[in-house]
Amino acid sequence: MLTKIAFCATRQATVCFSLQYFRNFRSCILLALALAGCTTTIPTGMSGVEWTPTQGTLKEPLGEGFHVISPFSEVYMVDVREQQRLEELEVLTNNGLTVTLSTSVLFQPVASQLYQLKTQVESDYYSVLIAPALRSSARKVVGRYSPEEVYSTKRDEVEREIFADVTKRNDGKPVRVNAILIRQVRLPPAVQTAIQRKLEQEQRALEMEFVLEREKKEAERKRIEATGIADYQQIISTGLSEKLLEWKGIDATEKLASSSNSKIVVIGSGKGGLPVILNPGEASTK
Repeated sequence: MLTKIAFCATRQATVCFSLQYFRNFRSCILLALALAGCTTTIPTGMSGVEWTPTQGTLKEPLGEGFHVISPFSEVYMVDVREQQRLEELEVLTNNGLTVTLSTSVLFQPVASQLYQLKTQVESDYYSVLIAPALRSSARKVVGRYSPEEVYSTKRDEVEREIFADVTKRNDGKPVRVNAILIRQVRLPPAVQTAIQRKLEQEQRALEMEFVLEREKKEAERKRIEATGIADYQQIISTGLSEKLLEWKGIDATEKLASSSNSKIVVIGSGKGGLPVILNPGEASTK
């Protein structure tokens, strides 16, 4: 009887322990589920905006990492990294000719202004804020230039003006345009061929001007050189006299006579009475 009572007591304790363990395990599961519903993780390069049923969209953005939020909240994530969009723009030049600009637009949302971005703009903010400003600015800027300028000589200037105008239009808005690059300008084939031919002719004309300028400088150099030689000869001719020439000849004769080379000196046989020096080592002497 005692054994049976002891067995019943042990069995009852085991059942109670099992029920308590099950309750604790269920509580842990419920707690884990509750915590999972109250947390969110923002990945790298993203930022979030929290919406609550009582307060609506919160102004403070959620940065990268782990965040504890209300179980009834929703988090809208936005990519805040720099992004690129390719745009084909058909615009008119100052003479009414249609040109096509292939552009690359580099942009990104302002991370500190995600509240304004979420509450004031649709999810596709590029189509709402950037694309219309880009098209309007391109028409405005290109309309001041000729097809030749847009195609070749002033492409960089057109690019800078479009970027400046788009930046001005989006000033104060929750997006930032980092750059607008013109990758290609397409014209009607006939116009493009004519412009290329004209540019080639201009390059040849510039090359010819360079050659002519070089020849002019060479002619000027030769003229200056000839003038210098003429002036030198004029100075020498006016300074020479018969006595000076005779003295120079005597001086040269003495130096030759005193040299160690073998020679024959005929005294008084030369022009003006100067000696004639014969070199017996030559084959013939005139």
